[in-house]
Amino acid sequence: MSAIITLSLLAILVLYLGLFKARNALLPVSLLGLVTTLVMYAVQWGIDANPLYSGMVLFDHFAVAFSVLCVLLTALVLLLSKDYFDKASPHVAEYYALILFSLTGAVLVVSFHNLAMLFIGIEIMSVALYILAGIRKKDFASNEAALKYFLMGAFSTGFLLFGIALLYGASGSFDLAAIKQYVVSNPHAISPLFYAGILLLIVGLAFKVGAAPFHFWTPDVYDGAPILVTVFMATVVKTAAFAGFLRLFYFCFVPLQDFWMPVLLVMTIITLFIGNITAIVQQSVKRMLAYSSISHAGYLLFAIVAIGPASGESVLFYAGAYSLSTIIAFGALILVKRATGSEHFEAFNGLAKRNPYLSLAIVIAMLSLAGIPLTAGFIGKFMMFSGVLADYQILLVVLAVINAAMGIFYYFRVIVAMYFRPIDRDQVVVSSQYKAVFLLAALITLLLGVYPAWLTGLI
Repeated sequence: MSAIITLSLLAILVLYLGLFKARNALLPVSLLGLVTTLVMYAVQWGIDANPLYSGMVLFDHFAVAFSVLCVLLTALVLLLSKDYFDKASPHVAEYYALILFSLTGAVLVVSFHNLAMLFIGIEIMSVALYILAGIRKKDFASNEAALKYFLMGAFSTGFLLFGIALLYGASGSFDLAAIKQYVVSNPHAISPLFYAGILLLIVGLAFKVGAAPFHFWTPDVYDGAPILVTVFMATVVKTAAFAGFLRLFYFCFVPLQDFWMPVLLVMTIITLFIGNITAIVQQSVKRMLAYSSISHAGYLLFAIVAIGPASGESVLFYAGAYSLSTIIAFGALILVKRATGSEHFEAFNGLAKRNPYLSLAIVIAMLSLAGIPLTAGFIGKFMMFSGVLADYQILLVVLAVINAAMGIFYYFRVIVAMYFRPIDRDQVVVSSQYKAVFLLAALITLLLGVYPAWLTGLI
C-alpha cells in the first residue's frame, strides 16, 4: 500500500512543482519517485501477502509483478516525454501528474481484492486519460478523441457497475473470497443474476481492453490522442486492464468456465480478425498500430479462454513484450513525424540509409510485434498458443496462426519502406533520452527472446 501512497503523493508534488515554475525538475522528480516505488515493491516481494484494509487490496506476487511492469513502462514513456508537449503548452506539469494518477489507478486495478476497488481503480485510471486524450485543446482530433473516449468509457462503466451490482445481489458481498466461496458452495444453485453479472462484467472489461465487438473507440481515440498518450494507453492501461480481467476470472469464476468460456472464445476470434484485417488496409502507421493493438488484445484473451495457473505468467510476458515493442514503434513515429510532418508509411522511406541504428531498433520492434523467432514477441505468442493447445482449442490456434501471418504483412511494410524504398531525405534527429529508451527496450526484447526464463516464473 505504501507504493500507492507514494505514487499519489508524487503526482501532487509534481503539480506543486508546476505551480512554482520548476519545470526542469518535473522529469527527474517523477523518475526518482518511480524508482522509489520500485524499491518498495522489491522489499514487498518476499513478504507473505494478506488482504489489507478489510480485504480491499492484495499485494501478492501477481499484483507486484504487474505493478512493477506498469511502473517500468511509465518510466520509459516519461523519458520520451521530454520536450514533447512544450510546443502545445508552457504548463506541462499537468501532463506528468495525470500520467502518475493514471498509473496509481492501474496499480489498484492489478491488486484489487474487492469489486469496489476494481471500479475505483478503473475510474482513477480512466478519468486521467479522458483529460490526457484531449490535452491539446486546439487540436480537433485530440478533442474528438477525448469526447469519444469519455462517452465509451461512461457506457462501459455502466455495464461494469451493473455487473458488479448483480454479483453482489447474488452472493451478498463485493469481496473476491466471498464470491469464490459462493460459487464453490453452490455448484448447482447459482442464481441467474450471477450469470447475468458475469456477462455484464465481460462487456465492461472488454470495452476497457479494446476487444471486439466493443472496440469501436480504440482506433479513433488512439489516432486522435497525442502519440505519447496513445503509447501510455496501449501499454500501461492495456496491461493493467488485462491483469484485472484475469485476476477476477481466475480467482472467482473458474468453476463456471463452461458458461463464460464460449462467449470469450467468440470474442477472441472476432477481435483477431477485425484487428488484423483493418490494420492491413491502413496507410497511416499510427492508425495501423492502433488496429494492431486490437489484434494483440485478441492474443491476450487466449490466457483467459484457456485459464489456468500459467495464465498470469503468459499475460505478464506477452504484455511486457508487446509494450516494449510498442514504445519503440510509437517513439520512432514521433521522431519521423517531427522530421517529415507525416505519419504515413512513406514517411519511413529510406530511413535506414540516414539513421541505421534507429532503423535497427524499429526492425526489432516490428519483428517482435509480428512474432518472429528470437524476439520476446515470439515467446509471448508461443506461450499463448501452448496454453490454448493444452486446452484442446486447436481451431483457435489455427485461426490465430492465420492472423499472425496477416500481422507479418503489415508490420513488414515499415521494414520494406526503410530498407527497400530509398529516397533522398534528411537525417532524423534522435535525442539522448530517445536513444536510451530505444536501446533498453530493444535489448530487453532480444534478451527475452533468447532467454525467456529471466521473466517467466515471477508470479
